[in-house]
Amino acid sequence: MTKADIVSEISKNTGIDKNTVLASVESFMGVIKDSLTEGENVYLRGFGSFVVKKRAQKTARNISKNTTIIIPEHNIPAFKPAKVFLGSVANKNNK
Repeated sequence: MTKADIVSEISKNTGIDKNTVLASVESFMGVIKDSLTEGENVYLRGFGSFVVKKRAQKTARNISKNTTIIIPEHNIPAFKPAKVFLGSVANKNNK
């Protein structure tokens, strides 16, 4: 499902025009991105959490040049689904 599909589905379910829904979805995603950029986690009860995870420094190999490189410590965004959400997906797949 793409963002356009999400906008169409919300518009169909609520009766709100697509441009307004698109602006709301864009704003929602912008707030999440800004929060994660500032290191602040976003918790959506019953859906999941958008969190910032810290990756430790590690040594890796560049196999094309046969050299080792050091990847510095860095932060990455991650999503952790809520237990309710995981349960509903698991139950849907088991049926």
